[in-house]
Amino acid sequence: MPSSHSQFMWFFSVYSFLFLYLRMHQTNNARFLDLLWRHVLSLGLLTAAFLVSYSRVYLLYHTWSQVLYGGIAGSLMAIAWFIFTQEVLTPLFPRIAAWPISEFFLIRDTSLIPNVLWFEYTVTRAEARNRQRKLGTKLQ
Repeated sequence: MPSSHSQFMWFFSVYSFLFLYLRMHQTNNARFLDLLWRHVLSLGLLTAAFLVSYSRVYLLYHTWSQVLYGGIAGSLMAIAWFIFTQEVLTPLFPRIAAWPISEFFLIRDTSLIPNVLWFEYTVTRAEARNRQRKLGTKLQ
């Protein structure tokens, strides 16, 4: 049987690698550190997958072929899942976000926003300033 530990770690690493390099939008004015973190994270994920695979053989739970087949299976499943989510599910996001149940649970489509954290920060800050300004005019 293929190693399920190896399969999971290679799935997670390969999917994260594809997500970081193909899905995340990169702005043209990104700083060096903004570009570097993606490479460091990818290297760390691939290193973790290799270390888990190695540990399965080192601890005598699996053979190299079991670990290799688990890694190949996990990688292929990650690629297939990434293609499915990218090509089939992503175009459906705006339609799903418009469903009444999605609106009830405040689900929204942020797939076109390159940096959601920065977007949320700036929108929240602007809203807080507007409310503070309105509150200041009401007190006078």
